[in-house]
Amino acid sequence: MKHTNEVRKIYPETVKEFENIELDLLELFSKKQLDYGPRNISMGTPLQTDEDIRLALIGLAVRMNDKVSRLINLLIKGAKPNNESLEDTFTDLANYSIMALIVKKQKWGK
Repeated sequence: MKHTNEVRKIYPETVKEFENIELDLLELFSKKQLDYGPRNISMGTPLQTDEDIRLALIGLAVRMNDKVSRLINLLIKGAKPNNESLEDTFTDLANYSIMALIVKKQKWGK
C-alpha cells in the first residue's frame, strides 16, 4: 500500500477513478458469474490439471484477441460501434486479464 498511498497524494483523482473502475469491473464480473458460472472459462470441467489451465488460458486469450482486433478496427476506421461501446470493450479486456490471473493462480471457480 505504500506506493498506492504515495501515488494517491500526487494524483488523487486518478487513483479515485482507478478504484471506481475496479468496483465497476467487479460488479460486471459478478453479474456475469451469476449468469454463466465459472464453467464457461473452464470448458465445462473443473481446472484440475496443467492442461485444463492451459486450455482455459487459451480460451481467454482468444476472447481477448477478438476484443483487441475489434478495437483496433474501430480505432483505425474512426468508426462508432453499433453495439458494444469502446468502454465495454476495455472493461471486457480488463476482466478477461484478471480472470486469466485467477486461472493461473489456480483459484478459478473456488
